[in-house]
Amino acid sequence: MRRIAVLSIVVVAVSACLGSDFADSVEGTWQLTSGRVAEEEIPIIESHPITITLDEDQVSGTASCNGYGGSFALDGSSISFGDLAMTEMACFPEETMTAEQMYARALTLVDGVSVDGELTLTGPDVELVFTALAPVPEAELTNTVWVLDGLVSGDTVTSVSGRSTVEFFTDGSVLGDTGCRPFSGHYLVDSAEVRLTEMAADGNECEPALADQDNHVISVLGDGFRVEIQGDTFNAWSVGDEGLIFRAAP
Repeated sequence: MRRIAVLSIVVVAVSACLGSDFADSVEGTWQLTSGRVAEEEIPIIESHPITITLDEDQVSGTASCNGYGGSFALDGSSISFGDLAMTEMACFPEETMTAEQMYARALTLVDGVSVDGELTLTGPDVELVFTALAPVPEAELTNTVWVLDGLVSGDTVTSVSGRSTVEFFTDGSVLGDTGCRPFSGHYLVDSAEVRLTEMAADGNECEPALADQDNHVISVLGDGFRVEIQGDTFNAWSVGDEGLIFRAAP
């Protein structure tokens, strides 16, 4: 079970008034492209992205390894975070944890925000620059039977045993099969990411030849994933170096 660590954020707000248009421009899901704390650069690790989602008065995201969430408030060009909490899970390589620790520290120092194509959070000796992530294309994702075509781990793509599928419905339900056992549940779209709020797999333990595939599918889909859809190909990418490649059933 993941433990939750509470982060104390103290920010001094500067009064200004940029109106609701500015607030709208801040909202969305953003991925860190560069960052520094004092004179030290935050490592950018492609397989473990750092993201932030700003939605009304709620903030969430992934800090390279662990997820975090809380609240935020805008006051003109100033931003303040509150009630932030982060899961506590170790990730590899070690550089991932270094990036996470530096990012978490940077958030405690942020007090300014600007949007000019990119989202920039600033503070004393801190700068975090993010680029916008495209929202999940729900119309393309739903009501299609996606057949698993490959298991991705780092630079390796492994072939699939048996028939593994997943189908997302517009009512928020999901059905699928790992190739070993069927599963079902419910999902929600969180801007640029899909999260399964419920997931239950039926049946007994898988035979050894299918156990790794079963674990891989459950892990990627169950932990929340980013979506890429190009034509009849759907890729699901989880935090880390794991992914799934699907193709639309004929």
